[in-house]
Amino acid sequence: MNNVCVVTGAGGVLCAAFAKEMAKKGYAVALLDINETAAAAVADEIVAEGGVAKAYKTNVLDREILENVHAQILADLGKCQILINGAGGNNPRATTTHEYYEEGDIDRDDITTFFNLDKGGFDFVFDLNIKGVLLPTQVFARDMIGGEGCSILNISSMNAYTPLTKIPAYSSAKAGVSNFTQWLAVHFAGAGIRVNAIAPGFFATNQNRALLFNEDGTPTARTGKILAATPMKRFGEADELLGALDFLTDPAKSGFVTGVILPVDGGFSAYSGV
Repeated sequence: MNNVCVVTGAGGVLCAAFAKEMAKKGYAVALLDINETAAAAVADEIVAEGGVAKAYKTNVLDREILENVHAQILADLGKCQILINGAGGNNPRATTTHEYYEEGDIDRDDITTFFNLDKGGFDFVFDLNIKGVLLPTQVFARDMIGGEGCSILNISSMNAYTPLTKIPAYSSAKAGVSNFTQWLAVHFAGAGIRVNAIAPGFFATNQNRALLFNEDGTPTARTGKILAATPMKRFGEADELLGALDFLTDPAKSGFVTGVILPVDGGFSAYSGV
């Protein structure tokens, strides 16, 4: 019988790296993403390397779709032992133009201010990051109850510790992910399921690349501020999250670890700015 790892958001840069690592550790990996083409490309890479993987088109905000995908995974691979809730992200509709309130913002409609921030955009980002953890966990944790070596890994963020400017929905949602991780860890402590999270610092991904680099490839002003606040003075690489992934998902290494949010941030969370 397969050991099965389910990864949501598996078509993205970071979660693709997670999926490949879990395959190397011997797991059959179910790659869930709303972009099935991206997830399938990662699955093909895993299979080409001798692993077991299959992609499934999934909307993590739709319980019925998740239930159907769950049934397919049970038939194709078996019961889930490890769930990595990687789906998440920000959206331009939930991003303010200015970092700080500027005189006149209250009446402007030509830019996005706090006062005209789109409720639909805010709802989408908040739901994706919070309910995108809730719903897959409700579906796949059923497989884990009373099992051995089972765990859930959520993806929080540096935003959970100190919110970044301009992205209030994403920041508040990731704070919620950290809190919800702790709640789940307590709730499932007697059921054989450990629940932890990784809080990445700044990694260049497809989702945030436009915020970090100009069209000509030069760094944006925001990148300058990020790197100035990161003692290691660089962005992280996806592979640099894999040590935390290995530790938190391996019961032989972290069998007594649950409810932990582990920063992988180049020192960002330790730096006071002076």
